[in-house]
Amino acid sequence: MTDKTQFHTLSNGLSVHLKEIHTAPIISSWVWYKVGSRNEFRGKTGISHWVEHMQFKGTEKYPAGYLDREISRVGGIWNAMTYLDWTTYFETLPAHIFDLSLSLESDRMVNSKFNTQEVELERMVIISEREGNENQPHFLLGEAVQSAAFSKHPYRYEVIGLKEDLESITCDDLVQHYWHYYHPGNAVVAIAGDFDAESMLEKVESLYGDLPKGEEPDVTVPVEASMESEKRVNVTGPGQTSYVQIAYRAPSASNLDFFALTVLDSLLTGPSSLNMFGSGGTSNKTSRLYRALVEGEISVSCYGALQATHDPYLYSINLTVHPSHTPEKVLNAVDDEVKRVLDSPVTADEIARAIKQAKALFAYSSENISNQAFWLGYTDMFADYDWFENYVNHLARVTSDDVLRIARSYLTPDNRVVGFYTPEES
Repeated sequence: MTDKTQFHTLSNGLSVHLKEIHTAPIISSWVWYKVGSRNEFRGKTGISHWVEHMQFKGTEKYPAGYLDREISRVGGIWNAMTYLDWTTYFETLPAHIFDLSLSLESDRMVNSKFNTQEVELERMVIISEREGNENQPHFLLGEAVQSAAFSKHPYRYEVIGLKEDLESITCDDLVQHYWHYYHPGNAVVAIAGDFDAESMLEKVESLYGDLPKGEEPDVTVPVEASMESEKRVNVTGPGQTSYVQIAYRAPSASNLDFFALTVLDSLLTGPSSLNMFGSGGTSNKTSRLYRALVEGEISVSCYGALQATHDPYLYSINLTVHPSHTPEKVLNAVDDEVKRVLDSPVTADEIARAIKQAKALFAYSSENISNQAFWLGYTDMFADYDWFENYVNHLARVTSDDVLRIARSYLTPDNRVVGFYTPEES
């Protein structure tokens, strides 16, 4: 599938990653900025996500609405995402009109508009989005658990931000955030598809090479102390169903423990997808928690969530409580299964199956050109591309002893937040 992968750095600091894939006349381009909720603080939470929204308000060269029409007309796609450690913009287009993508992204790296009236309109949109989330049990529970899991680190805030901050952030705040983080020295351009790498590099350099480097952002992130005891949060809200979220402090993606935890996650709940862009999936019906809790009719569903992050984050186990049981009963059942991992050696066959499923999900998330371009830049947000290249090899080295060590190190009551969501009484 892959012919060549190249890595370059322009004189202004822009990282350029190129991968030739000549299976279809398509090119997918992603621009990654090393800025997300990790770079925010109380009073400015949600500002990275808001700046992302403003990038679709147009520039002098590409007015709002023009690109929607042009990209849709040729069957292309474009979008953007903001998360904990990063913000990214992408376009997947037929190869013969791909220059539009390069021109667009180089232009809005320095020429985006921040019209006061548009800022106020977008404030209403984002606050409405936030209020819509507040009607969702999973959002309410997740926000409460996340806040309890961190006392200093910005990971304690949801990407969308706190409502009081969304009401107070100004147009000048957005402009300052944009200029602070949106420049070549803080960006990665990742392109995969049907092109010649040498010619593509020339095009990238012609459009980005003269852009000012910008000052390196001062990213001082508080170091979070270890948890000393279990924390509990109880959330009530709309709905008729109860939920449980058990969130353990987890290692950063660059820590080798991450790979053993990935296998443990696959064993307990079925593997978590690391590709936020997503593609394909695997069944979790062979996982221990599914068999014990879902088939045992203690919970209606269960899934794990492990994300590749720059700093240590969370591994969460998420469960929907069966109507005939209580959240406490579900928690006890999960603890029983974790205790089984600690007390009884996991068999080599179970480890092999867990690794196979994690590998399969990883393969699904890497199978098309857009996903290849995604990984080409994504890994630079927390490690480097070698992380992607060696991911399967790291999984293959995980042993039963590694899984036991990781379970003892991370899946302990004093390293977790337990959240219960119960519906409000009418």
